[in-house]
Amino acid sequence: QVQLVESGGGLVQAGGSLRLSCAASGRFVSTYVMAWFRQAPGKDREPVATISWTGDTTYYTDSVKGRFTISRNNARNMVYMQMNSLKPEDTAVYYCAADRRSTPTLYGAAWQYWGQGTQVTVSS
Repeated sequence: QVQLVESGGGLVQAGGSLRLSCAASGRFVSTYVMAWFRQAPGKDREPVATISWTGDTTYYTDSVKGRFTISRNNARNMVYMQMNSLKPEDTAVYYCAADRRSTPTLYGAAWQYWGQGTQVTVSS
């Protein structure tokens, strides 16, 4: 069983930055592919970024490329997402997810474990 706890959300002005953190616990969690998803009001949940268990492969949805960076620290069982140049359309609940998949693709089979989410609100 894997447990995920997100933190770091908040209210920020457009153009500002936030860093989200995801604390993971559970056996072998450092070998899981990790991801950040988001869900805006009235919209479906969408993948934002993924990272391989080694940390050397990452994928991003087009709308955040060049602005967001996903990273992980396996020694601490932590996953991060640095979000810069935030826009009002980035407003959403952000979720951390974990799965024992072979590649960190953005789309595909359902993710096995989810956190409770953290709210990010970007004001214009």
